[in-house]
Amino acid sequence: MAQSDVAGRDERAKAAAGAAAAAERGPSGESLGLDAEGLAGLRELVRAWRAGPLAKATAAVPPRAERFTTWSGLELPDLVTPAEKPVRYAEELGLPGEYPYTRGVQPTMYRGRLWTMRMFAGFGTPEQTNQRFKYLFAQGQTGFSTAFDFPTLMGYDSDSPRALGEVGMCGVAVDTLRDMEVLFADLALDQVTVSMTINGPAIALLGFYIALGDRRGIPRKLLGGTVQNDCLKEFIAQHAWLVPPRPAMRIVTDMIQFCSRELPRWNTVSISGYHIREAGATAAQELAFTIADGIAYVEHCLLRGMDVDDFAQRLSFFFDVHNDFFEEVCKFRAARRLWARLMKERFGAKKDASLKLRTHAQTAGVSLTAQQPYNNVVRVSLQALAAVLGGTQSLHTNSLDETYALPTEASALIALRTQQIVAHESGVAGTVDPLGGSYFVEWLTDKLEAEAREYIARIDQMGGMVAAVEQGYPQREIANSAYRFQRELETGERVMVGVNGYAVEGAGPGIPVLRIDETVQQRQCAALAAVKKTRDADAVRTALAAIRETARGTDNLMPPVIAAAAAYATEQEICDVLREVMGTHTDRTEF
Repeated sequence: MAQSDVAGRDERAKAAAGAAAAAERGPSGESLGLDAEGLAGLRELVRAWRAGPLAKATAAVPPRAERFTTWSGLELPDLVTPAEKPVRYAEELGLPGEYPYTRGVQPTMYRGRLWTMRMFAGFGTPEQTNQRFKYLFAQGQTGFSTAFDFPTLMGYDSDSPRALGEVGMCGVAVDTLRDMEVLFADLALDQVTVSMTINGPAIALLGFYIALGDRRGIPRKLLGGTVQNDCLKEFIAQHAWLVPPRPAMRIVTDMIQFCSRELPRWNTVSISGYHIREAGATAAQELAFTIADGIAYVEHCLLRGMDVDDFAQRLSFFFDVHNDFFEEVCKFRAARRLWARLMKERFGAKKDASLKLRTHAQTAGVSLTAQQPYNNVVRVSLQALAAVLGGTQSLHTNSLDETYALPTEASALIALRTQQIVAHESGVAGTVDPLGGSYFVEWLTDKLEAEAREYIARIDQMGGMVAAVEQGYPQREIANSAYRFQRELETGERVMVGVNGYAVEGAGPGIPVLRIDETVQQRQCAALAAVKKTRDADAVRTALAAIRETARGTDNLMPPVIAAAAAYATEQEICDVLREVMGTHTDRTEF
């Protein structure tokens, strides 16, 4: 053995002995049993390792890249030990189900109950989507999630000229309470939870759903589910709005206030980072802008005179799960801790339920590739595993064919089976937060939280998220991140398998694709015409007039909207009144 190797070995052994001796003297609470002397010994141990074995190995086999970064561009260390990442256990991690909820919002997590397997579904007519719901439920799905077509997302009926060619194409068409009756036919709404992914016109769709429950005789207190209802992320990322930002915030606040009294099991806003990430945001930007949106909703409710503990527990979140495995796991952990601290320290929430960030997650649609689409099954599997190890409460897994069309029944089944294999075959659901305490995981969790806090501080300085959106700040940050990532792909710094690496020339998709029958619009328009012909036209006019009067004043909009829904007013009729009174929105010219 060379003299230098012997000396290096002896030096490392001496440092290790010092660290072990310090640990035996008892934990200080500073860093997993290491006091100041033990940390110094560990640092010396690491220094000797870098100067010896690491330097020698690097000289023999140089690193594969100049920089190693997360998918979002955060530079990664080669090694993390307690010397680089001291862990204050009670303050930073806590125990599962206890503040600051880094390790999960429930003491038992998946040992008690698995996450809700909530597959996003919707296409064509309400009848077609109802059949897909029933099929997925029969295959083991445990919650419903509704995808609406673009006219519905924008507040237009299927017979509108604006809807031409779009009816039922990217989701289900819902124009009236009659469509809602068909959509959820034979489904026990007091026994399952339903999620509706709609934002600007969310008040109309929630009105339809409540009217449906009333018609079936289901007490409102038994209706459980979520309406996305996140107007801010629409202005930031997805651009499917109804009215300008400030009137939109009034509508959202009305819904939160109403549901906190009438629908205690209903999640009134699903504060969504998903679309922010899909637009090109980094993990830290997704985390920061989503939490900042949540802060804005809380602040508007407090200005309304509501008590934070009366509504905060029914705010939920919705995050993307992208490709970088550890970054995504840590994002969920950082989100829970950051939200808990903000609710406690900034808003004075006292109930444990008000401090808990509960979230749905969806694997990253933007990570799916048209090239070699079967690779998407692998991507989705890893993303699903990251969501589970991150502690999600609910999960949708994308289908392999979604870069081409809405999922076929067969591809949707594979996506659902992916969750079930993770749940029942991987073993990861048997221990709460199995990655907790990993030096790297805790280091990365801290980094993401710190970067998110910096963004939130800048947004606060601008006057809050509504003002920041009006100034275009989050939009610009996301655009810059999207540009950086695209440049990395084009230069080959970032590899997407099958796209800019390991590509196969001339290969087509080779998979079945779901085709939406072009007669869907004709059938949907015929059904809408039948409703308009048989409804009480005077009752509709009266109901719409009540919405107009309420919109001009300060009373809560939910009661007149529910009354209009029960009278079979259409979504567009309701939304047109709101547009008439509150105005319309045009995006900033820079975007």
